[in-house]
Amino acid sequence: MTVRADSVEGLLRRLAPEVLAVLLRRHSQFDACEDAVQEALLAAALQWPAEGVPEHPRAWLITVASRRLTDAWRAEHARRDREHADFAAVPASELDAPAPADEVPSGDDTLTLLLLCCHPSLSPSSQLALTLRAVGGLTTTEIARAFLVPDATMGQRISRAKATIKDAGASFSMPPDDERDARLKVVLHVLYVIFNEGYTATSGPSLQRRDLATEAIRLTRLVHRLLPADGEVAGLLALMLLTEARHGARTSPDGSLIPLAEQDRSLWRDELIREGSELIAATLPRARVGPYQLQAAIAAVHAEAPSPQETDWPQVLALYELLERVASNPMATLNRAVALAMVHGPHAGLDLLATLDDDERLAGHHRLTSVRAHLLELAGDTAAAREAYKLAARQTTSVPEQRHLERRAARLGAG
Repeated sequence: MTVRADSVEGLLRRLAPEVLAVLLRRHSQFDACEDAVQEALLAAALQWPAEGVPEHPRAWLITVASRRLTDAWRAEHARRDREHADFAAVPASELDAPAPADEVPSGDDTLTLLLLCCHPSLSPSSQLALTLRAVGGLTTTEIARAFLVPDATMGQRISRAKATIKDAGASFSMPPDDERDARLKVVLHVLYVIFNEGYTATSGPSLQRRDLATEAIRLTRLVHRLLPADGEVAGLLALMLLTEARHGARTSPDGSLIPLAEQDRSLWRDELIREGSELIAATLPRARVGPYQLQAAIAAVHAEAPSPQETDWPQVLALYELLERVASNPMATLNRAVALAMVHGPHAGLDLLATLDDDERLAGHHRLTSVRAHLLELAGDTAAAREAYKLAARQTTSVPEQRHLERRAARLGAG
């Protein structure tokens, strides 16, 4: 019986980290195990749509991946022309068989895998790539396409990441208690970056990359199921859901960007708004407040407003002020400037923006310039606003954002 290819793809992405967890528990060698799992996933992607999904798909993948691992070790030992002592310790009969019942991975294994992929010895870009490859089940080509780099470049990045983990002596186990919170923060940041890149691509012809945003939500849901009492995990999931609810209203049929104030709110997904709002409302009173929870609360205020004019801007401003105290960063200040302008007038917002001009983290960033253009327009300084919109358009590498900013400038007349 044939099955739809997209159904197979979803199943493989769900099973990928579970299969990798089994091999890692048996053999510990991250690079070799991950390569073997990717080969098994490729084999399944080619066979299952035509031949049907096997009765025990996880066991099928474990068997195929184990055989690929065995073949790789045999080839390596043959090349070295010496006894394969390491391989002999693992009977072929065990490698070729489905996983025993006590090796069926638990959800904790996936969390352990996430923590391993976000090992502190890795660079942020390597953490992103390895998480998408090992836990998300994306191919190197898919990840390369998402981040607009050549396949070879992404392949090298992933290979270096696996080698770095090996050199660091990292094992497939939960980190010590005194390291766990810090490592979890890295995991959440990686998921946050993946979602943001999917929701608003930093470069390229498309505003959104749905595969990345969808994958980030799936993985964050998984972490929330494993750690339901963690306030920041819940906050991040709520933030993603409330933001994702708007995606259908963010672009016109030709792919052009539609800003929040001009979106058709009837296109917002009520079920995601309801789920996200209920999640953050239940989390804030019982958990220590963190930046993801506060960002989710801000998103909830925007999502629950019937129209832009009915947005509770004083509440948004208060939440941004609290966010800056909890986790100060220039983007929070940038957004607070907008809220400040909506409450106290555009000149108050412009004064706050001026404090960011010397912040190297925002040097040349189109967001700072575009917000200044917007506030200048609100203040009635049409000429300065037009020039700022033009500059912001030159600074961004996102084609839809560039077109949006150019249209803003053109709307203000020639100059």
